Amino acid sequence: MHDKTTVHDACLMLTLNIKNLSIFTMKTLTPKEETIMHHYWTHGTLHIKQLQALYDDPKPHINTLSTMVHILEDKGFLRHKALSTRKFEYYPAISLQQYKDSTLAHVINKFYDKSGIAAVSALITRKLITIDQLKALVDNG
Repeated sequence: MHDKTTVHDACLMLTLNIKNLSIFTMKTLTPKEETIMHHYWTHGTLHIKQLQALYDDPKPHINTLSTMVHILEDKGFLRHKALSTRKFEYYPAISLQQYKDSTLAHVINKFYDKSGIAAVSALITRKLITIDQLKALVDNG
């Protein structure tokens, strides 16, 4: 990027990138579904019993996890591979980065009227990022 890139230019570029992300919006996850997905994103392919072992006591019932994994598969977040007639291993169908991008696009589309500039302005107003950080991001991005 050029040194003369303005904050306004940076916001416009972010807006264009966010509009491109809106194509990839996907279904949202409940907090429990997100927890399951984080296990898959962290550990990769898992059987239901392996997933259950990752939880602290009291562990969720195996049937509960099985139902939730099937819901995640129906939503397009997980896929499975049959190991035998009744044994499957599950793996993420999307990456954590894809989920983050989609979630960001959803928030911007829903709460900021599809405006990346409005979202960035909110971050600056709430002092979550500074103008200097935004300039550095654009200059290095």
